[in-house]
Amino acid sequence: MASGTPSRTTLSIGSALLVAALLASGWHPYERGTWWLEVLPVLVVLPVLCATHRRFPLTSLLYAGIFVHALVLMLGGAYTYARVPLGFWMADLLGTARNPYDKLGHLMQGFVPALAAREVLLRLGVVQGRRWLALLVVCVVLAISACYEFAEWGVAIALGQGADDFLGTQGDPFDTQSDMFCALVGAVAALLLCNRLQDRQITQIGKTSPR
Repeated sequence: MASGTPSRTTLSIGSALLVAALLASGWHPYERGTWWLEVLPVLVVLPVLCATHRRFPLTSLLYAGIFVHALVLMLGGAYTYARVPLGFWMADLLGTARNPYDKLGHLMQGFVPALAAREVLLRLGVVQGRRWLALLVVCVVLAISACYEFAEWGVAIALGQGADDFLGTQGDPFDTQSDMFCALVGAVAALLLCNRLQDRQITQIGKTSPR
């Protein structure tokens, strides 16, 4: 888009597709409690984005990232991460013994929050220079990842053995560490691959936004 942000029509279609995907994923999930836990971020973020679009529209890049991340979460919620068919295909392709779909989820947990943190920090003027921007973005992503692991820990304590589907550790004693490493890799990838495109779209939003 020339304005740097999607049109209302595009956002409406995207929102409708996400709601349809959410309903489909929740129709007959493998385990209903796990489904609620996995899609909770979507249930929180989607209404917030709808409520703030006029006052603080995001870049097309960030909206697209959120859209894809939401689909990843909903697919994981429908099957549980250890049982997602796409993950089995990935395991065959990579030659791994475990279903790696949860690692894709944690890569997205780094990639998309990095774009969001960078955009907010730049547009609100929190960071005046670019020297510290990348470091702050990575720190934000790792803080989000750590908080998510704390939440998983709390669920495990509360539910006991019933939390296995949500945790998706698949017997890996270093699952927490590898999850956070995947988030770090996702954040660094976002910074390396998307900086210029995001900068252009932020500039376009600044030019078209009412003063």
